[in-house]
Amino acid sequence: MADRLASIHGTEQDRVNCPFYFKVGACRHGDRCSRQHNKPLFSQTVLLAHMYQAPNSATVQSGPTAMATAADDVQAQDHFDDFYEEVYEELEKFGRIEELNVCANLGDHMIGNVYVKYEEEEMAEKALNALNGRFYAGRLIMAEYSPVTDFRESRCRQYEETSCKYGGHCNFMHIKRPSKPVCKRLGIRQTYEPARGGGGFGGGGGGGDRGGG
Repeated sequence: MADRLASIHGTEQDRVNCPFYFKVGACRHGDRCSRQHNKPLFSQTVLLAHMYQAPNSATVQSGPTAMATAADDVQAQDHFDDFYEEVYEELEKFGRIEELNVCANLGDHMIGNVYVKYEEEEMAEKALNALNGRFYAGRLIMAEYSPVTDFRESRCRQYEETSCKYGGHCNFMHIKRPSKPVCKRLGIRQTYEPARGGGGFGGGGGGGDRGGG
């Protein structure tokens, strides 16, 4: 029995724990979800909720280039690159970063979410303690541990391969990528392992329907 519960934890077969919160660290039902959101007491990953504010003129598209395909794509990408580089350099003060991911999704539970995964849990703890209560661009930083440690399961496969039919309202992560010059300056990789997340609303979450986590 215990082995079965462990094998289905965080999957659609798990009737207790929300699979979307487990995979993505966010659920569109929030506190109204009929399944449990087990917030970790420690993690390598810290979520900075809604930290990135895209330019008002930017239009989020449904393909892998996201805002870079808008009419003002250069300006939007420059704005994002400035944000990414500044935040990366600040977060790096707390320890070695394995991944820094910024969501281009439009859903209220995911818009502007920033996920930083550190090499060690102690580094994430230092970041969490230092960032909570601080402000960025005039807005209070909301930092919390995230259950997400394997972003291959979190990222939308359809979005990265071609386009996602749900656009910005998909419940899997649509990751906004920094430009190659920024990656080079920061010394971070420019290629990623294929995403495993299923595009769209899926069947996760609760709240009385099957419309997604």
